[in-house]
Formats: sequence, structure tokens, C-alpha cells
Amino acid sequence: MADGNGSTSSIVENFGAFFNGWLVRQERFLEQLVQALRSQDEEEIERRGDLIQEVLSHYDQYSAEKFKAAREQVLLFYSPPWLTSFEKAQLWVGGFKPFILFKILTNSVTEFTPEQEQAIERVKCETRKEERELTQASAAIQESLAALPLLNLVRRCGRAVDGEELELESAVRKLKEDMLRALESADKLRGSTVRKLLQTLSPVQTVKFLAASAEFQLAVRKWGLQKDQERAAT
Repeated sequence: MADGNGSTSSIVENFGAFFNGWLVRQERFLEQLVQALRSQDEEEIERRGDLIQEVLSHYDQYSAEKFKAAREQVLLFYSPPWLTSFEKAQLWVGGFKPFILFKILTNSVTEFTPEQEQAIERVKCETRKEERELTQASAAIQESLAALPLLNLVRRCGRAVDGEELELESAVRKLKEDMLRALESADKLRGSTVRKLLQTLSPVQTVKFLAASAEFQLAVRKWGLQKDQERAAT
């Protein structure tokens, strides 16, 4: 993993540009999803499997670009400078908390069969368990991260000998590896939760869920930008 300032600034610039472009495409997909729902023709919506796949590929692209950049500078993804303060406050292990998907689902899809309800409840239990385990792992990482400034201070004050220097470097390297591993696990949980939910939904329900998810993300973004602008103006 790269550590230089040049690498950091390059990743901030490149991924920030990618993310902004990705959000523009997200808005376009939302328009298409809403338009599909306005048709009120379930058969027509069911034929729009291509749109559903395009939206899912859109998310896959984000995940792939994110992990590629995180391998270079994983610390950035725990407090991304391209996000607003409000968006950062919602972060859980470098992204959204998987359990929020169930709230979005129940707010956007109102009618489930008994079989669907049972399947969704199973996914909910599985997600809650894995989310809890990752939260505990993340807490341990945060404790290690909090200790680094103190260790670095000792080094800068000239009281660290060669062995301690190596120990600090080793601790930093291990911390970054742990952070990357946790980020990858969290992203896998986010993705697997979405896939499991989609497997239980009809095409019409899927379009409603995807539209609500995109709308939620864009609303959080808009609110965050507004609040940051207001804060900068005071």
C-alpha cells in the first residue's frame, strides 16, 4: 500500500472525480427507474431486466473502483474527503450500514407474500449477526488507530530507537492491513445483503427498492452539500 502524499492527493483527486461522475449516472438511473414505475404496466417493468442489470453493474463498478483505490490508501475510505460532513457521519466501516437496506425496503415495498416475509427475516438475522461482528472488529481497529499519534509523537521527540521505529512501522502496516480486510468484509456484506434481498423480490418490487435506495443516497448527498455550504457561509 502506498503512503506518500503524492499518492494520497492523486487518489483523492481521481476517486473524487470518479465518484462525482458516478453520482451523475446514479441520478440518470434513478430517472429511468422512476419512469419505469410510472408506466403502471407490470409486464413492461418485468421486461426491463436490462435496466435492473445496468443498475447493479453500476454499483459493482463503484465497489471495484473503491477497493482498487483502498488498496493504495485505505485510511482515506474511513473518512473520505470527497464526502460531505453529513455523509461521513453516517459511515460504518467505509460505507453504509447494511441494516439500513431493510428500512429502505419496508418503506418502498408494502406488499410481501408470507414466503417473502420469511426469507427477508432470515436475511435480516444473518445481516444483523455479521454486522455486529464487524462492528466489534472495527472498534478494535479504532482503538489501535487512536494509539498511533502517541507512538508517532514519541518517535518525533527522538526517544525512539531503531527497534521501536521498526515496531511502529510494523504496527502501522498491520493496522492498514486490518482496515483493508474490514473494509473488504463490510463491502461484501453490503453486496451480499442486496443480492439476497433481490432474490426474494419480484421485478416490480426490485425496481421500487432500487429506486428508493438511489433516492435515499442522493437525498443524503444533497442535504450534506447544503449543510456544508451553510457552515462555510457563517
